[in-house]
Amino acid sequence: MAHSKQALKRHRQNVKNRAKNRAMATKMKSKIKEVIGTADAKDLGTSVAAAMKAIDKAAKTGGLHKNAAARYKSRMSRAKNRLTKAAK
Repeated sequence: MAHSKQALKRHRQNVKNRAKNRAMATKMKSKIKEVIGTADAKDLGTSVAAAMKAIDKAAKTGGLHKNAAARYKSRMSRAKNRLTKAAK
């Protein structure tokens, strides 16, 4: 356990930030899984937009590196394009 006031405060901050980061990561991953599970082309557009928003928000708040966010978004858009092309 922490022995100083500063260490106690850092512990409180770490607990709070860990909870926020976990919630952000869970939300982002669930949005990505919605995209993967979507079969309809119309629903795919809205679910991709929601997932992109969650990824951007995670990158903006520092929960996800900007290059990792770009990689997720790129792979998702490529998968979307493949699915829409196959549906035609």
